[in-house]
Amino acid sequence: MTADILSTSLQLSMPEIILAVGALALLMVGVFTSSESNTLVTGLAVAVLIMSGLWLVVIGGLGPAYGGAFLADPFARYMKVLVLLGSIMAMIMTVGHAKNEQIDKFEFPVLLVIATLGMMLMISANSLISLYLGLELQSLALYVVAAINRESVRSTEAGLKYFVLGALSSGMLLYGASLVYGFSGHVEFPQIAHAIGGEQRSLGLVFGLVFVLAGIAFKISAVPFHMWTPDVYEGAPTPVTAFFAAAPKVAAMAMLVRIVSEAFQPIASDWQQIVVFISIASMVLGAFAAIGQTNIKRLMAYSSISHMGYALVGLSAGTEAGVRGVVLYMLIYMVMTLGTFACILAMRRREEGNVERIEDLAGLASTRPLMAVVLTILMFSLAGVPPLAGFFGKYFVFMAAIQANLYVLAVIGVLASVVGAYYYLRIVKIMWFDEPAGEFVPTAGELRFVFGLSGLFTLGYVLIGGPIGTAAATAAKTFF
Repeated sequence: MTADILSTSLQLSMPEIILAVGALALLMVGVFTSSESNTLVTGLAVAVLIMSGLWLVVIGGLGPAYGGAFLADPFARYMKVLVLLGSIMAMIMTVGHAKNEQIDKFEFPVLLVIATLGMMLMISANSLISLYLGLELQSLALYVVAAINRESVRSTEAGLKYFVLGALSSGMLLYGASLVYGFSGHVEFPQIAHAIGGEQRSLGLVFGLVFVLAGIAFKISAVPFHMWTPDVYEGAPTPVTAFFAAAPKVAAMAMLVRIVSEAFQPIASDWQQIVVFISIASMVLGAFAAIGQTNIKRLMAYSSISHMGYALVGLSAGTEAGVRGVVLYMLIYMVMTLGTFACILAMRRREEGNVERIEDLAGLASTRPLMAVVLTILMFSLAGVPPLAGFFGKYFVFMAAIQANLYVLAVIGVLASVVGAYYYLRIVKIMWFDEPAGEFVPTAGELRFVFGLSGLFTLGYVLIGGPIGTAAATAAKTFF
């Protein structure tokens, strides 16, 4: 590698370098300052994430780096911005709640920065090796974060389950990658596509494809690889669950879009069948399994599973319109989820501390009217009620499926949305029509900021959707 190529590579990967150096510096700050350094390190971590985002948007260039293993393109830029926004908002939400949730350790924000670095590497990965390295960097940080409250049995159990099942998924991904390498002779995505496009596909390659997609499906918690999601969402501290539900899902979906659109494009008919199956299974199981939930974090886990199914509807189309629908859907999903978890974090009483039962929201409209209004907007949007943002997200992925003649998939998606509307509207009914179950403590400023922004975006998407749609279309053109 010549000096010029190295210089170009370093410039293209500067947002990731900022995060890596920043994480090391934050670790030193935490070690050499007082034991109460969590707030300082969290503030500095947010600043590092903002610096990385500014470099990405203002200065960041386009092109391959490090011999083609790393790729900076419009799709990567769009999805990285989403990941950084999700990480920043999730970190802001922890500021006033770290002590309550017993996660007031300076290692926590450092681990979130490292996980974000892994996600950004996943999004730009252009070979099976760099994809796996980014995935493991993210996963190892998240395993620790899930179990960071060592005093809680639930948190420890969540971390252990996530670790065991995550290790299984990594093994499946590696086995699939080895099969793909064995039958194509390459690990770089463009070379894999070229190798399998010039000859009749082999059965071994299809097996490799199945294992790779299974490993990634674990990360987006798509059925039948969803089993870790409800337990980890419920057991992990709520700020951690908010982070899990937002940024990692965006990164994993971006990784899935890139690998099927670049490496496996010549065998699209094979991977489309797999994606259609896990899409239908995720939508249906997520819709029906959430109905009987009494814990709002478990309900949001099943909601997340179904929303990944809706996003996969767009990917199933295998078209530019489908990819545009996916990237739009992930933005809207992330905003709605962060706003909802900000409201869940605000469910706190003086005597009991944080409460998680859906019944605890009873009468919220009379005790916390602003929070009730925002949560109502978010529930309607998650259900896909027009003209809120969630409706447009589903509209674009369903239209992409219809244009690709996947009529049955689109119909199943609409029916699953109708079933899912039941448990979202049940929360609205409990907030507005049930007798108050007790008043929550005053909502922290950072939570009002997050759910206020989320509510405004969801309500006003119809006014600002044009530029966002244009950016999504630019990102989708990367593969077509």
